[in-house]
Amino acid sequence: MRILVVEDDLTVAEVVVDYLRHAGLEPRHAADGQTALEIAAGWRPDLVILDLMLPGVSGLEVCRRLRAGQGSGQGSGQGTQPPLPVIMLTALGEESDRVLGLESGADDYVTKPFSPRELTLRVQAVLRRAHAGEPAAPPQPVRSGRLEVDVAARRARGDGVELDLTVREFDLLAFFVCHPGRAYTRAELLEQVWGWSFGDLSTITVYVRRLRDKVEREPAAPVQLQTVWGVGYRWEADPC
Repeated sequence: MRILVVEDDLTVAEVVVDYLRHAGLEPRHAADGQTALEIAAGWRPDLVILDLMLPGVSGLEVCRRLRAGQGSGQGSGQGTQPPLPVIMLTALGEESDRVLGLESGADDYVTKPFSPRELTLRVQAVLRRAHAGEPAAPPQPVRSGRLEVDVAARRARGDGVELDLTVREFDLLAFFVCHPGRAYTRAELLEQVWGWSFGDLSTITVYVRRLRDKVEREPAAPVQLQTVWGVGYRWEADPC
């Protein structure tokens, strides 16, 4: 698997690249946003580790361009290919910064200082989900309200139109549609969807908001992905 590491701190980049290489991955480094975009266009990485604060083109802009270029530049016939996974790597640790990174399309968010081993494990986990699918996927697409979710093919449609979901957005949607009617806490969702026994609970809040924007007709008044006050969230399979 090809991993593009976009990091202007050469010391950090060398450590990350070394850990990834020892994990059997094929890393390549870019020190700025423009170089990252040029490499990604020709090298076609399987995942991008992206620093938020970069010289020239910012990490957020790189993420947006990668998403936009993938959506328009990969052509027809590749519609089943999952979105390019992006893990944000940055020194900014405020919740607003995490939310901004996730809303730009990032699939995960790691703040500095960080454990290179943990980062490598997160990379491997995202890659498994992005390219291997769910091992216990239902054999047939699941219909839920106006949605049809094919867990095995990792595709989702709303009113017959394919939804543009990131890896983690799809993970969360697939979990909800396969487990309707029960309220889950944010901590339960982190652990059961992604296997995280720790993590920032606001991550779930961000993904729920992003999912509502894509699957609900009126995100401000959701009928399927509902908030259970004081608990967490519940999926209604057959909304009125």
